[in-house]
Amino acid sequence: MTSTVEEMLATHPADLGSIDQAKLTRCIEECIACAQACTACADACLSEGMVSELTKCIRTDMDCADICTATAAVLSRHTGYDANVTGAILTACAAVCKACGDECASHADAHEHCRVCAGACRSCEEACNELLAVLG
Repeated sequence: MTSTVEEMLATHPADLGSIDQAKLTRCIEECIACAQACTACADACLSEGMVSELTKCIRTDMDCADICTATAAVLSRHTGYDANVTGAILTACAAVCKACGDECASHADAHEHCRVCAGACRSCEEACNELLAVLG
């Protein structure tokens, strides 16, 4: 089954060049999934009894969600493509996903939502790094 991301990339009227479509699709999809997981994790952290102990987790979740959302948007645009901008946002996204994944993993034993979020962050970090590697 074709995903909406794949369909949208396929319908773009311009030639998207030699970029690896599978890696691009995966990265956009992982960014969207990670943004959702981080938003939900931050919200779940706010519902925990010891919110003050989760302040860094909440902040990191929110930063990660914002950067993943921006990365998915930048990767979805191809008109006037700028490899420097794409490389910079992918690097930033991989970095924030690593930081958020590490932070959430440190709470994973106590909070299932943090465990799930850490996994989403790791998957997104990997997808960003894989796309970066083929961009050159």
